[in-house]
Amino acid sequence: MTRGAQGKRVAITGGARGIGRSTAEALLRAGAQVVIGDIDTALVEETAAALTARFGSTVLGLPLDVTDRGSFEQFLDLAAIELGGLDVVVNNAGIMPTGRFLDESDAVSDRQIGINVRGVIIGCKLAAARFTEQGHGHIVNLGSIVGIEGAPGIAVYSATKHAVIGLGSVLRQELAGSGVTVSTIAPGFVRTELIAGIKPNALIQRVAMVGPEDVAQAITAVIGSGRPGLRYVPRTAGGILAVLRLMPEAARHRISGAFGLQSVVLESDENARAAYRNRTESTPAVSPVAGSPVIESETQRPER
Repeated sequence: MTRGAQGKRVAITGGARGIGRSTAEALLRAGAQVVIGDIDTALVEETAAALTARFGSTVLGLPLDVTDRGSFEQFLDLAAIELGGLDVVVNNAGIMPTGRFLDESDAVSDRQIGINVRGVIIGCKLAAARFTEQGHGHIVNLGSIVGIEGAPGIAVYSATKHAVIGLGSVLRQELAGSGVTVSTIAPGFVRTELIAGIKPNALIQRVAMVGPEDVAQAITAVIGSGRPGLRYVPRTAGGILAVLRLMPEAARHRISGAFGLQSVVLESDENARAAYRNRTESTPAVSPVAGSPVIESETQRPER
């Protein structure tokens, strides 16, 4: 148990499955109170009910489109009402389409940028405004190791995670002294549906693969300690990256190629990834919370 997370009131995006769900579980075990949001309305409610039954602590599952400021604001408002306030916002929601850069449609690129970058920016703005006003709070963003050293086959995804890491670094400085802590978690390859069809070699599995529960424990530990900055999961990958970053780019690329990083995503089984891609590369509608006012997205608002 991470004692420092005891009693923390936490809102998690992308909480219906994968890292988000594992993070909710880890925080509940640590004594935190949790609200989860997800674009998959049915699944987030199902996950919340399962967590409530398992841990005996009420978990609220809410619809959330992180690319829509109104949806995100409503999510945080309802989470704060449910929990009696908020101490932590975990910006976890993200998608990872794979394939060669020139084969990726603009729509898929835009969707990644919308969720992985715009969603995190909106979440940080809303959380930072709330936390600055109350004088304390913690923002935890999910980056990736490929945001430091990218891999062919996930060019735009790598770029979005590079943006998240850069954002966290700047916000840590800009919000210093306001009582707001900003942390960034950078996992390696996480054993979730996100990497379906990707088959890392033995070396990558050894130094850069983790389970969602490992990432969840790192998030819980960071929340418990209140420590800002960038943390790699696993830590060994961070050490390797630190050494690589001292080398010229061409040398880094030769080494990453020898490790198998330049081919691991490009050689993924796209048939095995079909279900994930079908789910993440389209834009589902998000139902408003029953009894709450309908919040129009920017694209839905008529001209006034």
